[in-house]
Amino acid sequence: MTLAAAPKSEPEFDPMLQTAMRTSEELVSLMNAFFVRLDTRRSGDFISIADEINKAKTEIRSLRPQDISETRLPTAGAELLAITRDTENATNVIMTAAETMLGLDASAPDVKDRVDDEVMKIFEACSFQDITGQRVSKIVQVLTQIEQRVSRLAEAIGLDDASPPELTAEEKRQRDLLLNGPAIGGPETQQADIDNLFSSDVTAADADKQNSQDDIDALFD
Repeated sequence: MTLAAAPKSEPEFDPMLQTAMRTSEELVSLMNAFFVRLDTRRSGDFISIADEINKAKTEIRSLRPQDISETRLPTAGAELLAITRDTENATNVIMTAAETMLGLDASAPDVKDRVDDEVMKIFEACSFQDITGQRVSKIVQVLTQIEQRVSRLAEAIGLDDASPPELTAEEKRQRDLLLNGPAIGGPETQQADIDNLFSSDVTAADADKQNSQDDIDALFD
């Protein structure tokens, strides 16, 4: 005769432990949902930042900054050097022609022809102004393009207009010289004032007094 197997009884858990386990499961579920939302939000933020960076890179690339540094500015510098060279050459030709005419013998039979030749040299030298005007126009065009590109760059990266830095005393003096002289349609510096400034007849003390930087600047006010 065999005995029937007794049914197995389920283990009993402490009710408080069961409550704690259920609470833990709920907390884990809530935390998982929180971190999923947090991860999604942060991912969206990073994607937005990456988009802004790519947009700024595209804007900067469209400005072609290498074109400014490698082509535009060197071209403007070359034009300025050419203006200086042409002006210097024309000045030398004009002064040489004037000195030649001053040294001519008025009683010489060919004096008129020689004066005509020197005057023609002066006229030809003065033609540099047309070329200089064209060169200045090119430089202004380059500066305008640079200004436009810098403005677009500032707009692309979101730079706000800031107050300009305070000028130093030397920078203010240079600015005043550029703004005040030589005057356009106004009183001009007289040659006599310049001659007096550099006159060799003044004493050393007077020269120190007259040749001060303020006096030189005043000639261009």
